[in-house]
Amino acid sequence: MSTATQSLRPWVDRVRRGWRASPLPGFLGWWGGELRGMLPPRWRGWFGSGADWHLLQHAGALWSLRRSGYGDVLASWDDGADMTTDGVRVPPVALGAALHRVDREDLRLALLLPPAVVLRRTLALPLAARDNLLQVAGFEMDRQTPFGVAQVYYAARELGPPAAPGRFNAELVVVTRDTLDPLLARLRAQGIAVDAVDLAVGDGRLGVNLLPPEQVPHRARPRRRLNLILAAACVLLLALVLGQWLHNRQVALAQMQAEVEAMRGEAQQVAALRQQLQDNAGAAGFLAQRKKNTVAMLSLLQDVTARLPDSAWLERFSVDNTGQVGFQGQSQQAAKLLDALKDSKLITDASFQGSIQPDPTTGKERFYLTARVNQPKPPTTTPAAGGSAP
Repeated sequence: MSTATQSLRPWVDRVRRGWRASPLPGFLGWWGGELRGMLPPRWRGWFGSGADWHLLQHAGALWSLRRSGYGDVLASWDDGADMTTDGVRVPPVALGAALHRVDREDLRLALLLPPAVVLRRTLALPLAARDNLLQVAGFEMDRQTPFGVAQVYYAARELGPPAAPGRFNAELVVVTRDTLDPLLARLRAQGIAVDAVDLAVGDGRLGVNLLPPEQVPHRARPRRRLNLILAAACVLLLALVLGQWLHNRQVALAQMQAEVEAMRGEAQQVAALRQQLQDNAGAAGFLAQRKKNTVAMLSLLQDVTARLPDSAWLERFSVDNTGQVGFQGQSQQAAKLLDALKDSKLITDASFQGSIQPDPTTGKERFYLTARVNQPKPPTTTPAAGGSAP
């Protein structure tokens, strides 16, 4: 065993104990059994429940075989002589007939020892010993048993509560090598390889393995290889499904973003048209209000024409944006023009700009007169009912 494997062994044992102590194994076993019960009988063999333990027991010179958890004996045979075929040891015929329907990949054989040849001791150990329970049990061998570690095969298992605070209970199971080695030799002589050596408890087994690790047979597990391949295929399919789902989401997102961009462009066009409409409406309202609050030029010309005498004529008539009106012309009596414009409702503040000068060519007086357009006042707002008048 390499150094890396030895360093990982406590962690693996801790994970294994935590898994066994959790309710998940029982739940998964029940769930798998219920699912297998719904399958056709022919298909149930393809979905086996795992290891199928069969128990071997030896009494005198007679061997017996039964299934774990059942009291019925499936086969029995005598030690007899070594059974060989062309020098190759083969299991007894009775054993082969009893196990011919059992899947060889699931078949597990356990040799059960009678309680009389097995020594059991209960140990109270600190919690720190959980990670190296088997090694600690080896250290306790000399104190708990009359044997040394080299004289026995042993196993240790953790017991359930109750226990003192900071400690846990464990059981040490010991069998002497002189007791077990002859039984294993007889089985090897008959061509039988066992997967575990355990203690008989009722119709089942205690749950420990006294067989040395170097003697545990190595079994090929093609189903495990197939399961690993199927698991890898499932993971690959899951990754492909997730990738396809992500790709579809990205495509949908890109399509939505394109639609949003198109709608944003349309919204900007609508906003621009709305702003243009508001600007046009404001300009039209401004012009209408300006026209309403401004004296019409035609009315102004008509009023000036009606008030000036026939002997006066204008050379220039101008009105600027501020409402300033300019009159330039000639009249026989220019000074009387102010009296003619005094009662006008459209023109106010009439006055001469500069001096009045006679024109020798026409014999009239040349003048330049300024005035202001009398703009109409905007309508006043009527005070609300109940309010005080200004």
